[in-house]
Amino acid sequence: MNILVTGGAGFIGSNFVRYWINTHPQDEVVVYDSLTYAGSLTSLTDVASSYEFVKGDIGNTDLAYETLKRYEINVVVNFAAESHNSLAILDPGRFFTTNVLGTQRLLDAARRVKLDRFHHVSTCEVYGDMDLEATAGFDESSPYLPRTPYNASKAGADHAVRAYHLTYGVPISITNCANNYGPFQFPEKLIPLFVTNALDDKPLPLYASTQNRREWIHAVDHCRAIDLVLAKGKDGETYHVGTGVEKSIMEIADLVLGELDKSDELKEIVPDRPSHDRRYLLDSSKIRSELGWQPEVDFDAGLSETIRWYAKSRDWWEPLKKRAPVAEGSAW
Repeated sequence: MNILVTGGAGFIGSNFVRYWINTHPQDEVVVYDSLTYAGSLTSLTDVASSYEFVKGDIGNTDLAYETLKRYEINVVVNFAAESHNSLAILDPGRFFTTNVLGTQRLLDAARRVKLDRFHHVSTCEVYGDMDLEATAGFDESSPYLPRTPYNASKAGADHAVRAYHLTYGVPISITNCANNYGPFQFPEKLIPLFVTNALDDKPLPLYASTQNRREWIHAVDHCRAIDLVLAKGKDGETYHVGTGVEKSIMEIADLVLGELDKSDELKEIVPDRPSHDRRYLLDSSKIRSELGWQPEVDFDAGLSETIRWYAKSRDWWEPLKKRAPVAEGSAW
């Protein structure tokens, strides 16, 4: 099989590329990435000889089409997206341009060739805010109620993917996933931001709503889920990928500081960003019951391993951290 991974130089995308090369060594992997501030081929150094690279924007329909034809692509996995909620508040246009129009233009390229599957990677955040006391998670039939520019742009992309399936017959699948963590995550996101700041004895910026919770999944478990959806998932279906493991921002800070033996005094409360959703939780019973998926990485062990990876990978994250366009808590 020939597989095109858009956004393959980003966090989850690079983990997926590495996973696919190691799990399916007979397949041809093509990484398609525009290498924005958050994308880096240094995330793929250890597998550099095992994939082809095309520098391109998913919004460039002609280049995407030429790439699909040139490499005789069977499957597209679309990770390409702007994904940082804080940046989306400051520059919403780039998020709608990439996440909605970019996905639509990539779909235009895809419908001109015969694909076995166009798989789109989405997020739990399209469903919007959840009460901290709610007992049930969002399922695949829950209404979309996004409250931030990032969330709305991902919701728009999901709708475009379904529309191209129903209107043009593009074979698609969608996964909405919980918050990912693991190695190679750009250090603007919560866990790598906390870890890298703590390593340098810099403050950990905690939003004022310190008990807001997120559901967490290791990136490799996410990759395994996508692999299973591509192999066994039904055309046109959506699958939720979650673990049920929730942690507040305060709990994450405490775990990071404890692992690194750093002082609680590094915790610094900063103003909440606008439209800061309290909680996301997915009902992942469909992918578990229909496809047999379940997470394998224990959260505590996975987080500890991730923290140790950042501690020994300064040469990867230090140059990238200088690119971060937003200083949390100072932009509102």
